[in-house]
Amino acid sequence: MKIDRIIVAVAFVLAVAVSPVLAQTRPAAPAGAPAVGNLPQSKIALIYSDAFLDAKTGIGRFNTLITTLNREFQPRQTELQGMQQKIQTLTTEVSQAQAAATVVDPKSIQAKIDQLETLKKDYTRKGEDAQAAYNRRRQEIFTPLQEDIGKALEAYAKANSIHVIIDGSQVPLVYAADALDITRAFINEFNSKNPATAAVTPAK
Repeated sequence: MKIDRIIVAVAFVLAVAVSPVLAQTRPAAPAGAPAVGNLPQSKIALIYSDAFLDAKTGIGRFNTLITTLNREFQPRQTELQGMQQKIQTLTTEVSQAQAAATVVDPKSIQAKIDQLETLKKDYTRKGEDAQAAYNRRRQEIFTPLQEDIGKALEAYAKANSIHVIIDGSQVPLVYAADALDITRAFINEFNSKNPATAAVTPAK
């Protein structure tokens, strides 16, 4: 079982309202009542969260965490790869012995078959254990970053009088003017305030 290279997606709220009144429940207007007051002037912006993962131009802390995570699990990955190679070798040896023109001791063939089955079970168990540990550790080290990004987005919106931010990586868009895209500006600001070299909490 292979531990795939992590692909991390930030779970953003599709529309982030930064004005407190938008989070309140308003009573419905009576039927037929005339509209009063001015309509709110809402400023909408787009962000493409998949750009956060770009190795060169994305959020630097993502790449630091990915490198750290994969480095921590490299020994397990190496062990699994070695077991996989042994399985392939044994499988070939068993097949060749069974297809040999000369008589091969059935006990020796059975011994290899038993060894192969045991190795396959160990490989599956260790692979599942490694994947589960990988997923737990991934959540552990990426959750704080996701929270930091969420807070930074809210602060960025308030500072720039943005009422709604829509994640274009999650919501299909028919059309959006380039001027609405704040992705690059936000990434640059976040990276400047959150160095990629920030320490990662060691695994327990």
